[in-house]
Amino acid sequence: MSAATLAVVIPAHDEERLLPTALAALARAARHPALAAVGVLTVVAADACRDRTETVARDAGALVVRTDCRNPGRARAAGVRHALERSCARPSALWIATTDADSVVPPGWLAHQLARAREGWQAVVGTVTLPLSSPLAAPHRALYEKTRPPTGTPWLHPHVHGANLGFAADAYLDAGGFPPLTTGEDRALVHALERRGHRVLRTAACPVQTSPRLRPRAHGGFGHYLSAMSRTSDHAPDSSPPPGTRAPYGLGAGTGAEDVDAWPA
Repeated sequence: MSAATLAVVIPAHDEERLLPTALAALARAARHPALAAVGVLTVVAADACRDRTETVARDAGALVVRTDCRNPGRARAAGVRHALERSCARPSALWIATTDADSVVPPGWLAHQLARAREGWQAVVGTVTLPLSSPLAAPHRALYEKTRPPTGTPWLHPHVHGANLGFAADAYLDAGGFPPLTTGEDRALVHALERRGHRVLRTAACPVQTSPRLRPRAHGGFGHYLSAMSRTSDHAPDSSPPPGTRAPYGLGAGTGAEDVDAWPA
């Protein structure tokens, strides 16, 4: 695939506090030298927001699509539709990356996805990490990387995160897009891409930093896995649900203590 345009889609529910950091990280990634001849647009799907999420997004130069579906799967799909409508590129020349409003992508994130697209991959499924300052970082890594082979062997990991995902727009449309699920919409999309025979790369080469907050915006997501881990005194790996069995929505750089408002049901 020779992508002429990259679009980044971020669903958000009341994320005025963390969204600026997420958008700043994306802006830095968009300035990578490998993207000098590639257009990059960012779409924030502001879903049922009661705060300044929309204003924050626009002030940072992002496009905003307003939804009131109160559903992460529908919000992600609305963001992708908006990117398709606003992009001048054909679906065959458009690469879409997704992350979360409280996630921090590394500077080479978009360049990494573009390089994989040019190698012929139609989807890139990445991994996540927690800040090293979090007491959950070490136990999370031990459980998360249980299937990782010895150093030097590629890790075709089992995880799927909307916080670190990319795909060709034409493959996305062929697979039916994000389904209207409250959790697991990203995993369902990846499975649909695989069923349709698209080339899906699972790689840990460019992880995205996610939040250790224990009260995320989505019910049944990554934060609930972390919450179960935090309640286990010895953090035994087998005592918590396997990560990746539920797709995260609220991931990023906060501590979580103040995030008491979950995604509206």
